[in-house]
Amino acid sequence: MSAEITLLVNPTAGRGRGAHAAQPAASALRAAGFSVRTVLGADAADALSRLRTAVREGTGAVIAVGGDGVVSLALQALAGTLVPLGVVAVGTGNDFARAMGLPVGEPAQAGRLAAEALKEGRIREIDLGRVAGIPDQGETWYGTVLCSGFDSRVNDRGNRMRLPAGRFKYDLAILAELASFRPFPYRITLDDGPVIETEAALVAVGNGSSYGGGMRICADAVPDDGLFDVTVVGDCSRTTLLKVFPQVYKGTHLSHPKVTVHRAAKITLEAAGITAYADGEPLGPLPVTADCVPGALRLLS
Repeated sequence: MSAEITLLVNPTAGRGRGAHAAQPAASALRAAGFSVRTVLGADAADALSRLRTAVREGTGAVIAVGGDGVVSLALQALAGTLVPLGVVAVGTGNDFARAMGLPVGEPAQAGRLAAEALKEGRIREIDLGRVAGIPDQGETWYGTVLCSGFDSRVNDRGNRMRLPAGRFKYDLAILAELASFRPFPYRITLDDGPVIETEAALVAVGNGSSYGGGMRICADAVPDDGLFDVTVVGDCSRTTLLKVFPQVYKGTHLSHPKVTVHRAAKITLEAAGITAYADGEPLGPLPVTADCVPGALRLLS
């Protein structure tokens, strides 16, 4: 293994915490005898290009410093390779780190853990979701949840709003989407089974358990069992949705009669006018097909 470690940094993660977290993480790696190369990039595409170059040149590991967005970027370069990933979680959501039992908001501790895992060869192989079917895109990999329906419509609306800033923008987007809410007609294909035609408020495809900073939409998902947990919030009224949706923070929504959970290694989702998001990043309009790829990522843990 190369002694050079690549630090992939999102300096804006967590309102600037990413930039401050890079130094203690790098110090912990250097103290363990590794040299550290930092990748920033002018934008996401440039950072990914630089990261792929580092992987081709034989970097010993990649340490993603930031939130779920920078982890998502790292997955695009590391999926299916032998180069392991470490995570210094200092973003806003940090759902990937939480799902994997990694430190959150503790950059020095996370850096030491990554260094120790490298020294001891402590690597966990985990599954990733691989998404195809998006026009003009190749394969996209994700580690936590692919979402579609009410939650993705809220994201769409929030992303279009210029004001207000911050989380309040998405609170307003939720209210606006609730005002016009009605279930969406879906066509769902699990593995190679028959098409399920149903109306649903949302469908979430979990490799990990949570999204949105701790919303445990696929609460029982296990990231190394070779299967997705598919949570379908079915045909329900606005009032029922208001009652069910807050329960996702504890995962208790799974017992509601309008909620169904399936397990599958492959899923195709079809619905008109719905955008898919994965790891919080927009993928594009449905239809999409996602495969759960066993052992696609080597994780330092």
